[in-house]
Amino acid sequence: MFENMNEMGKMLEQVQEQAKKMQAEMEAKEYLAKVGGGMLEIKMNGKGEVIDINIDDSLLEDKESLQILLISCINDANKMVEADKQNSAMGMFGGMGNFGNMFGGK
Repeated sequence: MFENMNEMGKMLEQVQEQAKKMQAEMEAKEYLAKVGGGMLEIKMNGKGEVIDINIDDSLLEDKESLQILLISCINDANKMVEADKQNSAMGMFGGMGNFGNMFGGK
C-alpha cells in the first residue's frame, strides 16, 4: 500500500493539516435551527456553542412550551453540527486515495 514509511509519514502530516483546517472551518460555520413554526430560533457555531436565540414574544407567557421548544431546538442545532462534522470528515478521508479507503472513504 505505501512504498515506504516516509510516504506514510507524509500522508499522516497531510491528514493532520487537513484536520486542523477542517476544524477551523467547522468552528467558523453557523447553524440555524427553527421550531414551533419559527417561533423559536437558535443559532449555533461549529463548536456547538449557542450564539443567538430568537424567541417570539407569545412564548414568554407559556413557560412549559418555551422549555420544550428550547430543548428541541438546541438538540436540532446540535444534530446539524454533528452531521456536518461527520460529513466533512468522511469527505476528507474519501479524497485521500488508499489512505482514505482504510477509513471507509471512497
